[in-house]
Amino acid sequence: MEYTQIPGTDLKVSRISLGTWAIGGWMWGGTDEEESIRTIDAAIDQGVNLIDTAPVYGFGRSEQIVGKALARSGKRDQVVISTKTGLDWKDGKVFRNCSPAYLRKNFAASLKNLQTDYVDILYIHWPDPLEPFAETARVMNEFLKEGRIKAVGVSNYSPEQITAFQQGGPVHIVQPPYNLFERAIEADLMPFCHQHNIHLMTYGALCRGLLSGHMTPGRTFTGDDLRNYDPKFKQPRLDQYLAAVKQLDAMAWERFDHRVLHLAVRWVLDHGSHIALWGARRPDQMDPVPEIMGWHLDQPALHAIDAILQETVKEPVGPEFMAPPPRKQG
Repeated sequence: MEYTQIPGTDLKVSRISLGTWAIGGWMWGGTDEEESIRTIDAAIDQGVNLIDTAPVYGFGRSEQIVGKALARSGKRDQVVISTKTGLDWKDGKVFRNCSPAYLRKNFAASLKNLQTDYVDILYIHWPDPLEPFAETARVMNEFLKEGRIKAVGVSNYSPEQITAFQQGGPVHIVQPPYNLFERAIEADLMPFCHQHNIHLMTYGALCRGLLSGHMTPGRTFTGDDLRNYDPKFKQPRLDQYLAAVKQLDAMAWERFDHRVLHLAVRWVLDHGSHIALWGARRPDQMDPVPEIMGWHLDQPALHAIDAILQETVKEPVGPEFMAPPPRKQG
């Protein structure tokens, strides 16, 4: 496993983080608690020491499973936990809420769910346009000074929003979407973070399974699975993305003796992201982790990847469909 130290902190973390949105079940068709715990154990066994969760992942369920897994294994001190705040919900409907009172209440619930008295990284999940960003930062800075968190993060923020946030406190790490198919951060956020020594912990490395190599045109998704609403999984786009995956897989096998899944995550790590989030909910989904380590993509390969994407994906679309609405005023 490769590790990196988050600037301004003493946190040394694995460059692959276990993402636990699917473990929470919500928008992923349910969850199996025991299998989820085995998945967390399998990730730790592979050298992953960073586990990312959030209250909204199953409305507390993901955090509770992470807390139970670490309590059962006794490995809390060996693991860096990142969770989030700033999303609220009512009747299953999610909306942004960064009011100071809610942030404090939500974070207290997270500590209880996780069975811990501190978390290592706390993110604001989405920017709340109804709250001054600097005021949100001041609340986070309180948690930092109190020792209840070790690092402040923001997720889904623009450079301008981060700059406004920094008027009230530090930002150590940023969590945006980033993968071979979703590259918007290359235009501004990535260079901004590199310039200001802020780590990038990017989510969606396998683009909701599209880059796993196992997706087929006829695949269906049950229940509330978010891929039922993802425009990438609707025609004609789906065929374009799957054509890209097929060519990427052939290139990965020919040049590096690896599959497209390994290529996709290695690309994230070699293309400007410090940490790649890897979502899983079965122990076997952690098996490929060692094959991502110990090799790198060279410039000819990076150029070849860009050429494949340009040739195959004619109607690219981002992850904007996942953005939750602001709360209603008044």
